[in-house]
Amino acid sequence: MIKVGVNECGRIECLVTRDAFKSGKVVIVAISDPFIDLNYMVYMFQYDSTHGKFNGTVKAENRKFVINGKPASILQD
Repeated sequence: MIKVGVNECGRIECLVTRDAFKSGKVVIVAISDPFIDLNYMVYMFQYDSTHGKFNGTVKAENRKFVINGKPASILQD
């Protein structure tokens, strides 16, 4: 497994992260974005107007971004 950190959580980064996660070969270990609230990151990741809803679970838990039970640290400083 390749460990990856994502810089920013915009639309493109969310789509790339979705695909990386679906590949099964990548583990998202951290997401850095000082400008977006964690709950909004979860919303943006889960819903996309073109690509639809993410087929899995996404939530904010203990200042972590949790995708299908796998946590990623959030760096916002």
